[in-house]
Amino acid sequence: MDSWRPSVCPFDCPDTCGLLVRVKEGRATAVKGDPEHPFTQGFICQKMAQYPARVHHPQRITKPLLRVGPKGEGRFKEIGWDQALALAAAKLEETAAKHGPAAILPYSYAGHMGHLHRNAGHAFFHRLGASKLGRTICSSTASAGFAYSLGTGPGTDLSHSRLSDLIIVWGCNVLTTNLHAWPWFQEARRGGARLVVIDPYANQTALKADTHLKLRPGSDAALALGLMQVLINEELLDHEFIAAHTLGFADLQARAAEYPPERAAELTGVSAAEIVELGRAYGRARAPYIRTGCGPARQLAGGMAMRTIALLPALVGAFERPGGGILRSVGAGACLDLSRLTAEELSPAGTPTVNMVQLGAALAPEAPRPLHLLWVYLSNPAVVAPDSSAVLKGLAREDLFLVCQEMFMTETARWADLILPGAGSLEITELYTSYGHRYVQMAKPVIAPVGQCRSLWSVFQEMAGRMGFDEEVFTADEEQHISWMLDSGSPCLEGITLQSLSAGRPLLANIPANPYERGFLTPSGKVEFYCEALAAQGLDPLPDGAPSREDDHGGVYPLQLITPPRKQFLNSTFNELEAQRERAGEAEIYLHPDDAAARGIVDGGLVRVFNGRGECLLRAKVSEAVLPGVTVAEGLYWGAHTPGGTGINHLTSQALADLGGSSAFHCNQVEVAPAP
Repeated sequence: MDSWRPSVCPFDCPDTCGLLVRVKEGRATAVKGDPEHPFTQGFICQKMAQYPARVHHPQRITKPLLRVGPKGEGRFKEIGWDQALALAAAKLEETAAKHGPAAILPYSYAGHMGHLHRNAGHAFFHRLGASKLGRTICSSTASAGFAYSLGTGPGTDLSHSRLSDLIIVWGCNVLTTNLHAWPWFQEARRGGARLVVIDPYANQTALKADTHLKLRPGSDAALALGLMQVLINEELLDHEFIAAHTLGFADLQARAAEYPPERAAELTGVSAAEIVELGRAYGRARAPYIRTGCGPARQLAGGMAMRTIALLPALVGAFERPGGGILRSVGAGACLDLSRLTAEELSPAGTPTVNMVQLGAALAPEAPRPLHLLWVYLSNPAVVAPDSSAVLKGLAREDLFLVCQEMFMTETARWADLILPGAGSLEITELYTSYGHRYVQMAKPVIAPVGQCRSLWSVFQEMAGRMGFDEEVFTADEEQHISWMLDSGSPCLEGITLQSLSAGRPLLANIPANPYERGFLTPSGKVEFYCEALAAQGLDPLPDGAPSREDDHGGVYPLQLITPPRKQFLNSTFNELEAQRERAGEAEIYLHPDDAAARGIVDGGLVRVFNGRGECLLRAKVSEAVLPGVTVAEGLYWGAHTPGGTGINHLTSQALADLGGSSAFHCNQVEVAPAP
């Protein structure tokens, strides 16, 4: 008998879709959107439509594996769970005894977004005394930039945008990374709204917009200041809001005067006329709404870029208008109490932290604190971490023991000494919030674990027992921990309990669609044009429009490279499905016709993309979708699926952004030449 059972999409996407899974004879045979989900409204992306093929893939790892060949060769033998966990425990004890527990590092991120399993290993590694991982690679810089301007807390909900008359999508390809924003934007457009996209290349969303401003990577703050200068110069301001709810307007006015449209045009590549036109449109709009992605933040000065963009709504009082405001992130995640799950107090005082962006440096033999055991789960650092050459060099060390909890033989898993087969989202109990909407959801297993696969939670609980850890965090069951997370005392979770979620329906958190109506969670309680907290750190307290650009080594690497997502993949996930790889086509790099002609490159030709960190081979896509001097390589492809066997992150730097410690993925200089 077929049956449709409720579930939730677990992947790193703001939509966190409600799903219906068709189950027949114990197998998931189809997935569709839940038509009763208030936000995701019954449709899903093309990737998730392939989910059953991933769950039941013939190449899924379903038994523990022990390496038998040289590192990286990918030769393993099957072993039993008891042998696998006994070996893991012995290696942990051996490493801690010989090198100290800080020589052990967990490496995980957002391969699964449910709170229970994403955080399942934290208490274990804290109790072990392992080095902590700074999980900063994606959004920390964007969050920090926003916080210095508007404070912490959620932004203006996407559903609010349906009331807007001017929507600006800034550095976010929503049709690839936030698909369920589109219906709200389309509703607004049917009511007469205009959609403007600000992005360095003509992506899928830009092509469907009313206006696309194509700017140079790293010039977002300069563009925002140019718009501010137009607003100020032409008196398109809400002086009442500025007087009541902002700090430092006179200082901002002086700084914005340094960025007239003509100068902003020189810095950004956007014409002065386009800057003036958008500035006037923003100032005259009834309810302007900005949706930002992480694109502007993935620069060396990314925090400053996000801080500057976040100030625009305050100049026109958009926060007080139905349909107006700004969104970077929203959701009830911050309302949960994760303290009993993560058990931070178990970590010894003085335990070092490794920024995950700088894994390559941390794995180097000459690192100040050499690592000797790496435990990877919910991530594929051989592909997703910057400076892949350095990461792979570290993974190849014979004195490094690598444990991977995985579903597939990823490029990281190939270097493992021990692989533990992981359960997927359809096989576990989990609690979800979103960073793109305000609903809380719970999913229960709809199928039994495939083969001998086990959940992250169960593995770490058993490992704790083997290591003799008997604290409450290691003995409480899954539902108890979910109850503790929900019992935070936060008013935003009022009425949301384990029992109320057990029916499988999404519940709306008590978060207003426009939370800024309640004020700003900055130290001053106001929008901070001038930020004392930045000044106290010796940083510029005002927006700064200086372009963010990596050193090009005297023109040796003159082309700017950005690496946005490709529609068919989610980070490196879904590379394992041949159908998705076929839909994605060969890995490409966009080049402006002028740059291609200067290098003798033709459209579709194989090219070598390189800098001082590494190289890869890609197909040239010669197009005016980018400005001269700018290249774009959508990803992430596994290196094994590119012509040269190396991925784009062989070219990206381990350098950290200015605020928050994220990676400057979109701030790298390269050269491109025809492949020999």
